[in-house]
Amino acid sequence: MSESTAAGALSATPRTTLRRGRDKGRVAREDLYAVLRAAFVCHLGVDVDGVPMVVPTVYGFDDDRLYLHGSVASRSLTGPGATVCVTVTVVDGLVLARSMFEHSVNYRSAMIYGTPQVLTDQRDKLDALRIVSEHVTPGQWDYARRPSPKELAATTMLALPLDEASVKLRSGPPDDADSPDAELGLWAGELPLRASWQEPVSDPALSPAVPPPPHVLALAARPA
Repeated sequence: MSESTAAGALSATPRTTLRRGRDKGRVAREDLYAVLRAAFVCHLGVDVDGVPMVVPTVYGFDDDRLYLHGSVASRSLTGPGATVCVTVTVVDGLVLARSMFEHSVNYRSAMIYGTPQVLTDQRDKLDALRIVSEHVTPGQWDYARRPSPKELAATTMLALPLDEASVKLRSGPPDDADSPDAELGLWAGELPLRASWQEPVSDPALSPAVPPPPHVLALAARPA
């Protein structure tokens, strides 16, 4: 990542300008990268025959583009020239207040708009698949068998520019500590959520002589 790219500000368009909770917005491009690094499943919103469809899918990214992977049979990945909206959400915990009205969620989120490019060049598709694979499971691309030409032909890869995006987050305790509800004597605070990988479970068909590779063990040992 270049210093100039990391230091750049996110675009401010009518679709990405926050109208509610503006104090929760972030404008640095690095804030977008931080949200994308923290997750690996996004939700792709598209229009299919005039009906909205939201599809969960894995992704990867570089400094300039988000890469989405799917089957050539998927209707959500085949509409050329259409604007899509991709969202990524990381839940960090519950915010439990003294009143139900003030309950909330601590989160980090990103929303990206744009017209994705369908990658057709074999080298571009392989590179995009590598980026997705290495984002989800670092080290797996060099460990497992690479896609065959037939498998590559059955795969659609979309490249969505990171030119139009917004980032929003919430952190901290409830907002009612200075309200009359503070006199109720009720507990209020945060219930943090931390997700972590567990110990690998080998395929039952696998020989006991084949242990999990080091990069999988390293991922499992990564702290939450």
